[in-house]
Amino acid sequence: MSSFSWESLQDAAGPVSRETFDRLVAFEQMFQKWNRSINLVAQSTSGDVWQRHILDSAQLGRIEPTATRWVDIGSGGGFPGLVMAFLLAERDAASIDLVESNRKKASFLQTVIGQFSLPARVVARRIEDSHALVSTPQIVTARALASLSTLLDLSAPWLTSGARGLFHKGRDYRAEVQESVHRWAFDLVEHPSVTDPHGVILELSDVRPV
Repeated sequence: MSSFSWESLQDAAGPVSRETFDRLVAFEQMFQKWNRSINLVAQSTSGDVWQRHILDSAQLGRIEPTATRWVDIGSGGGFPGLVMAFLLAERDAASIDLVESNRKKASFLQTVIGQFSLPARVVARRIEDSHALVSTPQIVTARALASLSTLLDLSAPWLTSGARGLFHKGRDYRAEVQESVHRWAFDLVEHPSVTDPHGVILELSDVRPV
């Protein structure tokens, strides 16, 4: 079990205020309560939400420390979208849209946003129906949602307009990249995960159809 510490958060996310750490600790407690009733993440990973989900999400803050317009697709229980909302509260005029069509999960996201006054908005639509509602994000995120090829299809309207993708991937990511290049060209940077020895964050830019 990893320890809750301000240091562990800063190791993952870069410079973060003590207040943001305290708010994330409070969020973790709220998450655990909701997760018992609506299953926001797999029970097998619910015992260590701090390490497995919060720190894993927060590392995006270190990878992209300046962008202010974000969208997280398939937000589910709020990873990485809600965690980024806590971090973006420290950036001037920053915000994130959380796209989640499941009504119960969207309700959880909305409750957390209200409770902590986060700079975030829930878009309770299918991803395919959300493009017109989310204008010109700089960063598109997704975690544990779909294969890279499918992620590119789902976020193409944003990525082909200049947004960059930051996608959490596991040990099989190379096969997913290989599968994607038949239909998409892109510049790729692989960021080793700071929480999972087999994981990476794939940073995709200049995305265009082949």
